[in-house]
Amino acid sequence: MQVLWSSSEPATVRDVMGRLQTPKPLAYTTVMTVLDNLHRKREVEREMQGRAWSYRPARTRAEHSAALLQEVLQHAGDSQAVLMHFVADLGPDEITQLQQAVAAAQERGGQ
Repeated sequence: MQVLWSSSEPATVRDVMGRLQTPKPLAYTTVMTVLDNLHRKREVEREMQGRAWSYRPARTRAEHSAALLQEVLQHAGDSQAVLMHFVADLGPDEITQLQQAVAAAQERGGQ
């Protein structure tokens, strides 16, 4: 996903392989399988270009991260306690950003 998020254009399996920085080279079929699985999970979208699929993220990195946070809260049991611990570890700048995000959400009616 990092490779796709950092690219402004859709990427083929070969493109992704060329941009991956791994200790050991990965097989083409391994990268293809991962991208196919991400497509099945609707994390990436794909389009046939010539004889190869071209992949792009279905969501931005920020949208994906927000969805992960929502999932954590849904499965946390006590979401209020989780939020309290999360906020307690934030720095002053992050608290200001969080306050601004809450205010913006309230203005949009997402109270």
